[in-house]
Amino acid sequence: MNVEPSVRVEDKLYYNRYLVDAGHTHVRVRAHKTPSPQLLTLLKACPARCYELNDNGQVEVTVDGCIECGTCRVIAEPTGDIEWSHPRGGYGVLFKFG
Repeated sequence: MNVEPSVRVEDKLYYNRYLVDAGHTHVRVRAHKTPSPQLLTLLKACPARCYELNDNGQVEVTVDGCIECGTCRVIAEPTGDIEWSHPRGGYGVLFKFG
């Protein structure tokens, strides 16, 4: 039996490149005092780990490294917790499978 070596998601994400569109973020977390359950889910559900809690206990997003997988759209966009749009042409993730 031939067993393929295992590869961690983080190792594969390393090969991707990102062209950040400074000043034109394509994902925004709406202002909130207490994060909704959907926002808290994004802390663990986002494969690129773009969401984190700030010092005030609010969820923030850093789009540098976003792989545009749509997880946050499914979880938080329908509730109005985030605003999501496609990156402008030429910006965003550049997939490179090394």
